[in-house]
Amino acid sequence: MTSATVVSPTQREPTLLGQTVVVIGGSAGIGLETARQARAEGADVVLTARAPDRLEHAARELGALSSVAFDATDTARLEQFFQNLPTPIDHVMVTAGSPYYAPLAEVDFEQARRSLDGHLLLPLHIARNAADKVRPGGTLLFMGGTGARRTAVGLALASAVTAALPALIAGLALELAPVRVNLIAPGFVDTPLSASLLGDQLEARRAQLRATLPIRRVVGPADIAALAVHVMVNTALTGATYDVDGGQQLVAGQA
Repeated sequence: MTSATVVSPTQREPTLLGQTVVVIGGSAGIGLETARQARAEGADVVLTARAPDRLEHAARELGALSSVAFDATDTARLEQFFQNLPTPIDHVMVTAGSPYYAPLAEVDFEQARRSLDGHLLLPLHIARNAADKVRPGGTLLFMGGTGARRTAVGLALASAVTAALPALIAGLALELAPVRVNLIAPGFVDTPLSASLLGDQLEARRAQLRATLPIRRVVGPADIAALAVHVMVNTALTGATYDVDGGQQLVAGQA
């Protein structure tokens, strides 16, 4: 008579154990989900966002190390925030900002300037302030997009930002090395921001994507967060742009 050997499941060590992840724009959507997944992988998280009430709720839910409410495009507040951070930190992810769409005749130039500030100048400010705070091998992780690569009426500014960001991130990766700098470029992501932009067209957009995307489902915040955590963990990744759009760019007529 023989006895069977019982093999216990292998316990996997959390991939971010003992590390600190700062999420700028961490109270909702992709930022909140990234902070949630980072916590599940053992990280401490520091959250910032503009809305104090929503930020407080997110910080309490995750047991955040700390949270600070401010507008990331306020350069004085941003500098103060980084000065007050403990050293070192391991990763900074930035999800703040939203795209600006308008045909030429309707462009609000003040809003356009804010969009450029939030998408092109904000990474420069964060890189300068974070350079001596992030440990070697840690990462700065920014958000771009794929939707405006196919330009159309009303997308001129968004397309320009979409084209510029990969070059900016590659340049920063060289300047800040050995700190790593990367860009995640989603397509449509089912977030509260998307809901606010689309309003009563949201359900129709979801249905269209389910029917046409190669993955046959809508991309959600968890998909982006999983990639973000992987980029934090994989220390061979820097200076690159990572698309995560469910194949949206492959489908004719999708933007």
